[in-house]
Amino acid sequence: MSSPAPSPSRPQPRRRADFAAFVPVTTRWSDNDAYGHMNNAAYYTFFDTAVTTWLLQQGLPTTPGETLLFVAETGCRYLSEIGFPDRVTVGLAISRLGSSSIAYDIALFRNDEDVASAEGLFVHVHVSRATRRPAPIPAELRAVLERIVR
Repeated sequence: MSSPAPSPSRPQPRRRADFAAFVPVTTRWSDNDAYGHMNNAAYYTFFDTAVTTWLLQQGLPTTPGETLLFVAETGCRYLSEIGFPDRVTVGLAISRLGSSSIAYDIALFRNDEDVASAEGLFVHVHVSRATRRPAPIPAELRAVLERIVR
């Protein structure tokens, strides 16, 4: 018996070519759950780690200054299993760069696979250190972020 055709309303999984930057992350034995695959919470850790790692690689400071980026929203669509000891590459692209917010498209790629095993949304809001309220993204940071806008 053949598999049913995918629902036309469900988007096709993203591919590596859909992303502008990549960050490898390492799975750990503790990422697995009782079912033998990566626990749902680990996906969000990978998202946060990849975004932060990429920003640091671009030269952003490691200590808080006037620029603070707070996570405002996250989401994940699970497509296929990942688990220790898989190698994971996180694909990053910015789908929206607003005056104070950044919406990242994220995908986790298992081993050498070209099709995403999970896809995520990760939203940062730039806030003023003094007021903790949204503030315009500084020009220097905006220039870095524009490198991966898709």
